[in-house]
Amino acid sequence: MSTEIANYDEAVGNYALAVDENQDDKAKEIKLCSFARPHMRAFHFAWWGFFIAFFIWFAIAPLLPLIKVDLGLTPQDIWTTNICAVAFDICMRFVFGAVCDKYGARVPMGCVLMLASIPTACIGLVNSLTGLICIRLFIGLAGSTFVMCQCWATRMFTKEIVGMVNGLVGGWGNVGGGATQLVMGTLLFPLFKVFTGQDVSLAWRTVTLVPAAVAFTTGIAVICFSDDCPKGNYKELKKSGEMPEVSAAASFRGGAVDINTWMLFIQYACCFGVELTVNNAAVSYFVKRFELSIESASAIASIFGFMVRCEILHIIPVLEAFLDYEPISSFCCTMTS
Repeated sequence: MSTEIANYDEAVGNYALAVDENQDDKAKEIKLCSFARPHMRAFHFAWWGFFIAFFIWFAIAPLLPLIKVDLGLTPQDIWTTNICAVAFDICMRFVFGAVCDKYGARVPMGCVLMLASIPTACIGLVNSLTGLICIRLFIGLAGSTFVMCQCWATRMFTKEIVGMVNGLVGGWGNVGGGATQLVMGTLLFPLFKVFTGQDVSLAWRTVTLVPAAVAFTTGIAVICFSDDCPKGNYKELKKSGEMPEVSAAASFRGGAVDINTWMLFIQYACCFGVELTVNNAAVSYFVKRFELSIESASAIASIFGFMVRCEILHIIPVLEAFLDYEPISSFCCTMTS
């Protein structure tokens, strides 16, 4: 990777990465071990925020076999809650695209994480199917952080490398789907059983306080310690006249009437829908089909959530950048087909 450092006047600010002045000071390179503001700080907060969103979104998934028994639910009831967990996310993704155009990705990302952490913390108060549906519906808000994750990375890096950057932040964030199964079901749940004197019901009702606390803290950090774009935050830039006001409604209409939007929508629905189904149902399936413990079933389910094949392809652009050898991606795509 390039070691070039951008030389900027003190009045403008010194960037830790080489930037393109013709693309609003977007970075022309990426340094994975750097956390410097604004570019790499936004990069790491983007993928970490999305990762934590998965952590709270599916924190309840490994615990569903226990919740089903405690609340006296049927398999159909559980599938209904799974659908609700995704439904609100779909609706809010439409909204947050336009919101990011108007306000930037930083504040929406932080606010969504903090808001979604509240119902996550309240999972232990559920005593009926209706309560579980409501809780999972509002936790689904966390899934919309994918929009902020992608918008933020796009705002920080030039068009020449933004595809690679979006692949990295989106891919690493998606790893949260596998990590959640492992952390919640295999690590934290057994630990909380010890804390509660082997009271399984109390353990699942209290363990979700951990992801809730992590998400709320992350939301605060995202808002306080990062930037909307290379030149600063949208609010200040609009006040100074450096950035024109954007209509969220006009932005939404522009995207909605573009045929490419709906073509990509269909493609994404086909692949991401499978991932969400597996993340929601894997532990319950292994517990019922093979009579495994929650701990063992969660460990196995995490393998599917990590999406190893996909994540390898997300790493390929980084290897190409280091080795300066482009055919790597063609080779790996052929081998994984």
